[in-house]
Amino acid sequence: MRLNQNIFGLLPDGKTAELFTLANDQGMEVRITNYGGIVVSLSVPDRNGRSDDVVLGYDTLAEYLHFTPYFGAIIGRFAGPLFGAHFYLDGIEYPLAANEGKHHLHGGIRGFDKVLWKAEAFEKPTEVGVRLSYLSPHGEEGYPGNLTVTTTYRLTHANEFQIDYEASTDQSTILNLTHHGYFNLAGQGQGTIQDHEIRLAANWFNLIDKDLVPTGEVAPVQGTPFDFNRAARLGDRMRSDHVQVRLAGGFDQNWLLDISDGSLQTVARVSEPTTGRVMEMATTEPGFQFYTSNVLPEGTAGKKGRIYGKWSALCLEAQRYPPWPDRPSGSSHILRPGERYTQRTLYRFP
Repeated sequence: MRLNQNIFGLLPDGKTAELFTLANDQGMEVRITNYGGIVVSLSVPDRNGRSDDVVLGYDTLAEYLHFTPYFGAIIGRFAGPLFGAHFYLDGIEYPLAANEGKHHLHGGIRGFDKVLWKAEAFEKPTEVGVRLSYLSPHGEEGYPGNLTVTTTYRLTHANEFQIDYEASTDQSTILNLTHHGYFNLAGQGQGTIQDHEIRLAANWFNLIDKDLVPTGEVAPVQGTPFDFNRAARLGDRMRSDHVQVRLAGGFDQNWLLDISDGSLQTVARVSEPTTGRVMEMATTEPGFQFYTSNVLPEGTAGKKGRIYGKWSALCLEAQRYPPWPDRPSGSSHILRPGERYTQRTLYRFP
């Protein structure tokens, strides 16, 4: 196991963003910056032992500061959209920044993806990692409570990239954290994900409206393009005429898991036939957002001069069930003083 630390760049306020490189002896390497907790690169060997970076992103901090569709970042305080840019908690309305039309998305204008986290690297015989911490002050982006958050990234000898989240608050608030990695197992910038095959262990999904906001309705996957209980080629499903696929331009819905007791369970398996790479995701969360980069701007210049666009990657974002207009803050999203928010999500490359 190996661990290196370097300077990634300077922020406009003069503070320094660091870059941590985690590597194991199996040919896997992860690079993480404490700006936004962004996973800048994640290199994995193919069936012939050739490593390539399988996540979208940029080469420099300046590019992340200029524009990013949340490439590889920590999302918070709240992953996903909040209808009308507000929520109610204990009878009080909390207005939030409207940064996605009339709605609030992924924590607002300056969510956790755009703050500098305090970083502490660690090295053990079977894993290397970095622990990031951040104090989100009361009122930040409109959310109540001083929220203390810790995100710990680990790379193990067994080619597992593990993310652990912990949080506590001094005032009742809502919270929904996730990782927004954009994966292409053929390699970042190497075409679309249409030939990827995916299996999802879920029987229900949340319907969305024209603004891609959950409506509150839940539908069975059986008999629809959303049924991935058997592995299927993504391109065949993303071109479906199903109304929910057409609304998203691919997939951008939350899948609900049948088991949600907080135990770590494998919920997704993705494979890419050309390279033979396989990725499995396990999580303690009761659901996950499956997004196929439908609105990624065509011609986006990424790492090593490679060009991204629609369907260049897929995201598997473990999360709590999304809220909807008539229930903008469900009990699973509420964190109260004395309670501790915990989550573990694992990306495994067997």
